[in-house]
Amino acid sequence: MRKTRTRVVVWACVVAAMASAAGREDRPEWKRPFPAHRIVGNVYYVGGCDLASFLIVTPKGDALINTGLAGSAEMIRRSMAELGFDLRDVKWLLTTQAHYDHVEAMAEVKRMTGAQMWATAPDATLLEDGGKSDFHFGPAFNYPPVKVDRRLNDGEVLDLGGVKVTVHLHPGHTRGSASYSLVARDGGKDYRVLIANIATINPGVKLLNNAKYPRIAEDYALTFERQKKLECDVFLASHASQYGLHEKFRPGMAYDPERFVDPVGYRRAVAEAEAAYRKQLSEERAEGK
Repeated sequence: MRKTRTRVVVWACVVAAMASAAGREDRPEWKRPFPAHRIVGNVYYVGGCDLASFLIVTPKGDALINTGLAGSAEMIRRSMAELGFDLRDVKWLLTTQAHYDHVEAMAEVKRMTGAQMWATAPDATLLEDGGKSDFHFGPAFNYPPVKVDRRLNDGEVLDLGGVKVTVHLHPGHTRGSASYSLVARDGGKDYRVLIANIATINPGVKLLNNAKYPRIAEDYALTFERQKKLECDVFLASHASQYGLHEKFRPGMAYDPERFVDPVGYRRAVAEAEAAYRKQLSEERAEGK
């Protein structure tokens, strides 16, 4: 494996809130960098203060999950370089959800690397039309379209340079939201890693009588059912704040994969998202919506 090194820089970070349904908001903290670091084994963090991007290193090329906002490609390139890696070695691009805050730089990274873009079939539609067909945000939250080279199915096991990564379709937030699981070997121990797309509900989204997404309530329920059956050691997520990155890692800390072992945190995150879903569903039913 290529040589790694730790970046020792202190960055001021603020946990980001989701964009308002009333209009696009590129929050300053979404563009702030965060120290690149090794999480466990061949899994690294190369994202920003809250918009998470993960690098999976393999002997035959690397996989990048999520890119963040426009302009993030250079930040990711620097983060990878600081860890001893080269952006040009990225061979596969994946995403947990096709909303602009996670994929706006995807087309640029694809151009820079020539990597294959792989996505679930529902999110592939969004990626290729630049988010314009999103059931909730629509054209106001568009981003540069990116060609999808392979459409992924629920339960499909990807061979990324010899590393096996399982795709978990978790619809609701988008129709094609996905989580990814793999086993990372470190210090003679196997760690079950889960990069989870926690099923939050964006402001203004209706669960009942949603003409643009009639099955949204059922899809959220399916996702919570599926996520509660998944087990992990290392819990990661689309947003750094969702898995408590800022509490688990600070600049200058020595490498220790045990700091990211948090199966209880994963179960709690899923339970809190499901409780919010059930509360909203109950309120909409009471209001007769």
